[in-house]
Amino acid sequence: MITDIAPIRPLSIVCHALDRAGIESVHRGAHVLRHSVATAMLRNGASLAGVGVVLRHRFPSTTALYAKVDIGLLSEISQPHGGRLP
Repeated sequence: MITDIAPIRPLSIVCHALDRAGIESVHRGAHVLRHSVATAMLRNGASLAGVGVVLRHRFPSTTALYAKVDIGLLSEISQPHGGRLP
């Protein structure tokens, strides 16, 4: 059945995909699946442009929203700057 309102509950296919991927979140919709894919791609070295192609974003600024700060990863790759900590 096709309606003009959004579903009240997440699509079951998305919930199954989240379960198979081991993604645990209180949000169970396609949006969290897209964010999880983008995050995994970025953590594995994909470029932001590459993520944008996969997610079919028209503008790089849209894809940039997926570039969240990963403090753990930053601490692994950061270099001392010679200054003192705040």
